[in-house]
Amino acid sequence: MIDPAITFPSQVSLPSLIHSLIYILGAAGMIFLLFGLLLIDAGTVKKQNAFTSGIEKLVGFFIGFGSYLLFGFGLWLAQYYLMRGNSLTDSISDWWLGGTMTNSLAQAVDPARFSHVNEYQIFLFFLACTAGIINVLFHFAVSERIKASAYYLTCVVAALGSSLLSWWTWGSVGPLTNAGYHDFFGVGFVYLFPAGMAIVLVSRLGPRPGIFSEGKSSHLSHYSNPVFATIGTVMIFAALPMVIISCLFFFEKTGFAVSVTMADTSIGLVLNNYGAAWLGGMLSGALIAYLKRNYNYLLLGPFAGYVSGAAGFDVYLPWQMLLVAMVAPVVAALVDSALRHFRIDETKLIPLFAGAGSYGLIMVGILHSGTPRGGYFGLSEGDFAFQHDVIGLPMQAAGIVLCLGGGILVASLLCVILKRTTGLRISDNAGHQGLDHYYWEIEYSEER
Repeated sequence: MIDPAITFPSQVSLPSLIHSLIYILGAAGMIFLLFGLLLIDAGTVKKQNAFTSGIEKLVGFFIGFGSYLLFGFGLWLAQYYLMRGNSLTDSISDWWLGGTMTNSLAQAVDPARFSHVNEYQIFLFFLACTAGIINVLFHFAVSERIKASAYYLTCVVAALGSSLLSWWTWGSVGPLTNAGYHDFFGVGFVYLFPAGMAIVLVSRLGPRPGIFSEGKSSHLSHYSNPVFATIGTVMIFAALPMVIISCLFFFEKTGFAVSVTMADTSIGLVLNNYGAAWLGGMLSGALIAYLKRNYNYLLLGPFAGYVSGAAGFDVYLPWQMLLVAMVAPVVAALVDSALRHFRIDETKLIPLFAGAGSYGLIMVGILHSGTPRGGYFGLSEGDFAFQHDVIGLPMQAAGIVLCLGGGILVASLLCVILKRTTGLRISDNAGHQGLDHYYWEIEYSEER
């Protein structure tokens, strides 16, 4: 017997609960992902800066989370509101922090007004975590040299900027995605956007103190504990499958899934492609590391393979994914070498995201050109008909330009504002003393 207090039981049905649990799993994966990134940070900064760098990332995560919770979800969800003839204002009004849908019990909402409220409320949390992770990733490019105040202001702007890009480039009926741009995991707004910001801010900030000292490797001289970085890498490998599964949409009352872009796929295929991406990246990365005698590539390799495949986990065949991923560390290494040649102190975001990420988006457009996707299930005609469009190289290139260019534009404007307000770079005194001592009076023994 159905409880009479449950006005609309279809909103809280058993299939709804199962789908909700999948997105809860994705949200949990995001928290483990944050843990892994903080471990990598602890292993790849100066010992004297480790606490400051880690805590800035954690604060930046919650600034992004809160900014997204305030307005971001309404921006992303606008694509589906506009599809139904509603407005951007309607979407934000329903889904901002004080919005109707954000603050309603699922069972009290008429499905004719909005269906699957439970799932979307959980997805709000999931994407708010994503906004926080974007800020953490960006900090990897500028840590140990950017002022905390400048970074925190950047976090607010980055959260809103990535939210706008997610509306355009991640989903199935956004302006770019409905026109043929294909990005399963959100490589454009999650990885390319902060990489574009890094391109500008790293050049303005300059290198960390002593990073290019004569006789030292620019990659290894500042690593405090590579073991932490290795453990963090394994943690991320374990966390990402939970996140990846949350990038699927499921048909009513079945386990049949399509990707967020509405391309035909299956959970098993997606996970095997993920594994093949890490495998290919690790094999090539290890080869480069041993040839160069530089263990940095043992960590860069698997991440490069993963990033190169993330846009197409839903459409690749595992053997294709393996081959694409094996090339990705070479692309990242070439970009990395060019940066070091010009004495640009950035070995993470630009090689991995701008390099391997752009390469991966292009390969999807080449290898799977013509694959049906886009639109929305249940619609058989019109501009938003299910799978009405196909993957194509020109739209993949357009997505790269938009996301990288968006990051470059946002960071360029921010630099003008920050230079006239808080300033950008930490003082030379703070850099040489160590940020933990300078800001928090934390002392470390000389022994390691």
